[in-house]
Amino acid sequence: MKNVRQSNVNIHRDSWVEINLENLAYNMRNIRKNTPSSMKLLAVVKADAYGHGAVMLAPTLLASGADMLGVASIDEGLDLRQAKIGCEILVLGAVPVWAVESAAKEDISISVFIPEHLQACRQVFERTGIKPKVHVKLDTGMNRIGVSADSAVEFINEVRNADYLNFQGVFTHLANAESREKTKVQIDRWNNVISQINTDGLLLHILNTAGAMCYDVPNSNMCRAGIALYGLYPDLPQDGNIRKPDLKPLLSLKARIVNIHEAKDGEGVSYGHTFIAHGTRKIATVPLGYADGVPRGLSNKISGILNGKKVPQVGNITMDQMMFDITGIEATLGDVITLLDEDNSIDEWAKILGTINYELTCRLKVRLPRVYTR
Repeated sequence: MKNVRQSNVNIHRDSWVEINLENLAYNMRNIRKNTPSSMKLLAVVKADAYGHGAVMLAPTLLASGADMLGVASIDEGLDLRQAKIGCEILVLGAVPVWAVESAAKEDISISVFIPEHLQACRQVFERTGIKPKVHVKLDTGMNRIGVSADSAVEFINEVRNADYLNFQGVFTHLANAESREKTKVQIDRWNNVISQINTDGLLLHILNTAGAMCYDVPNSNMCRAGIALYGLYPDLPQDGNIRKPDLKPLLSLKARIVNIHEAKDGEGVSYGHTFIAHGTRKIATVPLGYADGVPRGLSNKISGILNGKKVPQVGNITMDQMMFDITGIEATLGDVITLLDEDNSIDEWAKILGTINYELTCRLKVRLPRVYTR
């Protein structure tokens, strides 16, 4: 029997997401085993833990070996603080200068990489007496945010010498961890910068989920685990030289049947009649659609599990509902169709759509209730 708890959301729906916290702990333990004992581990819970629920997952992550948490924005960090999550938190993304004071007051570390960040930190210190905690973000080839490798040493030294800052670390992000050739360029740029600065007391982190599985970088003492926490793998090199931990997906997607009817031979189902019944077909409807994060592009291409049997989804997925062909299966109103679970990975959806698993887990968070099991 499962132990179940629910997050504080509207649960008056016949479709929902289940999150298995035992699988989260399992993944975290295996990631920790896959990481040198001397390295700290930052668990990335941005985008509401990739759609899984950051506040609900944080205690399990911290109890299972995470040293700190990473978020994308100040608001995400504040949500954790309001939930009484007291660990170290780092905002990995760019922080508006007007939000620096909020971060400092809530003991949230921020990424800095432009002079305006330092000016804002100085002003916060002068107003409050609090030294903002900062990590310098270094751009080694992602070309997204960060101080360029060419000017990084000067910028880092300025941060090191600033008496109004609490200098915590330096980090960068791998753009092509699946390519050893391109990653070597980034690692070389990283090593060149790190070799020229005083690293005493600093957290140095370059390796993301894929990087930690594929590369050894002596000039680093912390890695960042992201998608692997949630039981999914990133793109990896094809050479097989990989330290790949065993993982279990956390997320299941389920919905109850709210209507069963027959579609007669030649009749169409849903908008556009992209599915035509050949012979009489028994059609089940569930209250789950693209507004819940199931992309319309999956229409007529996926299946669910009903009473232990595979059933194809038919017709265009609509905003709030979708249909399944359950011909030949005994079913009644209220029976559950499972679209995703440990045996039906969201990776299959990503392959159909030509995208990545990250994007799809993040979509499943708009209005679906979440039930947490252990």
